[in-house]
Amino acid sequence: MPGGSFALKRYSMRFFLFCMIVCVTGISCSKQNDAATEPKLIFRFKFDSTQARLNNIGEPSVIAAGHAAVSPVFNKMSAHYIELAEANNTALGAGAIIYKAPETTLGGENAIDFNKSVLAGNNEVFYAVSLKDVMPGEYEWLRVSLAYQNYSIKYHVDTTIADTITIDQDFDGTIASFIGYNTYINSYQIKTQSLLVNENRKQGYWGFETEINGDGFSETITISGQAPEGATTVVNPIAATSPVPSGSCVVTAAFLPGKLLITGKETANVIVEVSLSVNKSFEWQEIVDNGKWDPLKGEPVVDMGIRGMIPTIQ
Repeated sequence: MPGGSFALKRYSMRFFLFCMIVCVTGISCSKQNDAATEPKLIFRFKFDSTQARLNNIGEPSVIAAGHAAVSPVFNKMSAHYIELAEANNTALGAGAIIYKAPETTLGGENAIDFNKSVLAGNNEVFYAVSLKDVMPGEYEWLRVSLAYQNYSIKYHVDTTIADTITIDQDFDGTIASFIGYNTYINSYQIKTQSLLVNENRKQGYWGFETEINGDGFSETITISGQAPEGATTVVNPIAATSPVPSGSCVVTAAFLPGKLLITGKETANVIVEVSLSVNKSFEWQEIVDNGKWDPLKGEPVVDMGIRGMIPTIQ
């Protein structure tokens, strides 16, 4: 029966193609599932206002005479660079570099591309990488270059508006600050308001937004400024043996409870909680001697640097 034989061949061919599709799809799904279940090295932010307040070389720091500071409530932060260093004399860049955020020359000099920055909040993951992609070794130190931070602070207003309304009280405001070595900013949103820049900004640039209200008066205010060059605290307790460039924000700290061991044969995620000290990290020079930031009195911001880091292996 020629017709029956032909029909059987067609059926056999369809069955063969069906099996091929199932096999290919199965292999593809298997690869995706393998990628999803591969153990990862995960970094998670924590912001701690009770953590020790340190200086550039990791020693306890006090607030300078004539200055004052507050501990901000952090909303978001971004990191530009992550490196694992084996020893205290491992030069910057000679360790295992596992992350570097996009950069650009749109503003002239090379700079961090803020538009492509990844932001994370408290207890949120800011970077994860498959452990198979991390060079095996024993790492004592973590280096994280911090780039951008957004937080809420208390500040003070003591002024008369329109010659009739006197305001003397504390308000809440939002700060967006850029602490990376150099950042190209198209525009950025502080809280509800956006500021257009379209230029590079060096470490220490900041924007501030607040709403002042009282006695039927309400106004949203935005201002921006630049902290002095070299004034941003960058904690590096191994500065004597492994310095970082001036103007960078490569914060350095030893892993706890001991070295981070990567074998390449891990079967489970390794989580590192990166606890950052925000203990009085927003600092200004006093014009009004009241321990409160009075931006409308022209009190200059002098430091917005993170005051220490503790990377704990979970």
